[in-house]
Amino acid sequence: MASVAPRRPHVLVVEDDRTLNGQITGLLESKGYRTCQCFEGEGALLSALGQHFDLILLDAMLPKLDGFAVLDRLRKTRQTPVMMLTARGAEEERILGYRCGADDYVPKPFGFTELLLRIEALLRRTLGVTDQRADPEELTVGPLRLARASLEVRHDGIPVSLTPIQFRLLWMLLLHQGEVLSKPYLYQLVLEREFSRYDRSLDMHLSRVRRKLVTAGMTADRLQTVHGKGYCFL
Repeated sequence: MASVAPRRPHVLVVEDDRTLNGQITGLLESKGYRTCQCFEGEGALLSALGQHFDLILLDAMLPKLDGFAVLDRLRKTRQTPVMMLTARGAEEERILGYRCGADDYVPKPFGFTELLLRIEALLRRTLGVTDQRADPEELTVGPLRLARASLEVRHDGIPVSLTPIQFRLLWMLLLHQGEVLSKPYLYQLVLEREFSRYDRSLDMHLSRVRRKLVTAGMTADRLQTVHGKGYCFL
């Protein structure tokens, strides 16, 4: 009988220092891990949402989006294990990381032997239960109520009929209420494909969602298009 090779854990390495990033990924690959590299926060978030990873090594200080913002957004929809890489002695960074949902942290500078041992320990605790959805089953924002299992939407008790894509778009905007969500982020989460600036489908979905909610009594300015940035539900 042929033996089945063990699955190789997939690790996303997010570190803007390209030398250190290369050293970490080289070390992990030499130990049998599969890796993916990112050097800034927004790209890391899109990678984490678009692919399955068993672990994310996440530097706290990153360009575009820092590690804490990446982790906070990630935890709205994913429970992928995250190990933060922080400055030595920066206790406030570690506390903030845990509050945002980090599973462990390693202070810089670190030894690669220690890093490997910490990664192995974290994967032993989490492998097999990774990437579970963290969404609640229902969302209520003022008079607006969404039920995920049935795709039911009501505004002040009035039913609003949305397609599955329209429901997912509204759900994500409510889950991140008050926060501007970029189009690349929403394309990955809602349409499950890469963003193209020539693709207007997300704009059309948002316009239809707004129109249906306004018909049910919502004021139009609650669902906003922020020019050059994305969308926001206030």
